[in-house]
Amino acid sequence: MAEENAAPKEAAPAAPAGSPASKQPLILMALAVVNMAVVAGVGFMIYQGKKKDAAEPKIEHVIKGEHEAQEHDSKEEKNIVGKVIPLETFIVNLAGSKGRRIAKVNMEIELNGAPVVEEIEKRKAQIRDIIIIILSGKTYDEVAAKDGKETLREEIKDTVNAFLTKGKINSVYFTEFIYN
Repeated sequence: MAEENAAPKEAAPAAPAGSPASKQPLILMALAVVNMAVVAGVGFMIYQGKKKDAAEPKIEHVIKGEHEAQEHDSKEEKNIVGKVIPLETFIVNLAGSKGRRIAKVNMEIELNGAPVVEEIEKRKAQIRDIIIIILSGKTYDEVAAKDGKETLREEIKDTVNAFLTKGKINSVYFTEFIYN
């Protein structure tokens, strides 16, 4: 008996074809195929969604396009000259000259709308007063230099725009500038 126990055991016989052990690899294969089909379907749906998103304009693109259109319109508006109103001649003593140096200035102002034209007409005396004060505060050296005239132009524009309520002055143009 010991010999029977000591004898090597023979290999277990193979499972018959209809047994449950032979069905496990088929089930695993079927699950793997179904799993791959599901992954492929999800991938296709994601691809279609991305393709659709790329075709539709996003809000950022719409905002950017609108911003570019507004910039284009504002550039065109800047090129259009507004209504230009001439002011009467200004004759003032220059600062620091003790009455020996005077400046004679004719200027026109460019406006950006119709309502401001009425306001300018109503406040013409106030505007002339401010311009006279600005001009008489300048020295001969300041008005003789090109940079001085540019600074004067900006100072007049900014000062007058500070109290206008219905519009703004776009530019100040000197049509005559004589000083001695």
